[in-house]
Amino acid sequence: MNVDSLEKVAAWYRRFAELEARGISPLYEELAGAVADSEQLLEFIARLPETKQQPNLVFGAVRYLFGAPKDSRHLRELIRDNGEAIRAVVLRRSTQTNEPARCATLLPVLASLPQPLALLEVVAAAGLCLLPDYYGYEYGDRHLEPKNSAGAEAPTFNCAVEGNVPVPTHMPDIIWRAGLDLNPVDVSDVDACRWLEALVWPEQEGRAERLKRAIAIARKTDVPIKKADLLEGVPAVAETAPRNSTLVVLHSAVLAYVGLKVRHKFAETVRKIGAVWVSNEGVGVLPWLEGDLQPAKGARSFLLSVDEKPVALTGPHGQYIRWL
Repeated sequence: MNVDSLEKVAAWYRRFAELEARGISPLYEELAGAVADSEQLLEFIARLPETKQQPNLVFGAVRYLFGAPKDSRHLRELIRDNGEAIRAVVLRRSTQTNEPARCATLLPVLASLPQPLALLEVVAAAGLCLLPDYYGYEYGDRHLEPKNSAGAEAPTFNCAVEGNVPVPTHMPDIIWRAGLDLNPVDVSDVDACRWLEALVWPEQEGRAERLKRAIAIARKTDVPIKKADLLEGVPAVAETAPRNSTLVVLHSAVLAYVGLKVRHKFAETVRKIGAVWVSNEGVGVLPWLEGDLQPAKGARSFLLSVDEKPVALTGPHGQYIRWL
């Protein structure tokens, strides 16, 4: 095993422990730190394709098969005794963390656009972020009830606001919605939904419950998710949107998983369509958008931008929106 490969994985997991898991998931912080210090675990992960080495995917595969490890010792035992089974899940699955709470950070932008809206989500997974008007929201002391009812109990997402956030007073008028994904998640498939639930971090029971409620709504709304590539699929699906609407191309936590060259091609594709482009990606993913933001960016923040203009820093799981 190449020493450089092991060191690269170790640095990745140490960074995940310190910058992403700390203060959010004590267990994942412990597990990631243990990986960084364990030759056994590093070798297992380094033998995976580089695109399959991310902590959320590896830990999610373990949870999917065996539940959350009790501690780092238990993780080592599980990988030692069940390495091939875990590897098979990692190779078959991807980190489709379809976090519906991100709608709380998208809603202020969507509500401020010319109505009605046609939403096209890129890498939509199960399409949970295409249903913002089906959820409830708490922005400090302002409460928004769902506009639509699919006969299922709606989740309510709490989102802290900082700065002059244009907190919506009403839900957007969404008359059309569609998604695309290379591996769409069928919400009627119990096993596929169990995988989505395995990607929720262990201590986040409330988040897991809200995800289940969002899935229940998605099962009743039947939003079309087309199997398509993010470059070739966007123009074709966009052509089917109604002309009497504002077409919005949106995505959250997607472009970090493709190379910078593909990100630039994607930007060119969306510009040509003429849609409103709402991007919610990790700080640094679209570097040409950031300008003077570099000193202010937080380790866990996403950058929300509209038509390539940064408007807010947001929590990766929709927990806050900080207006710029």
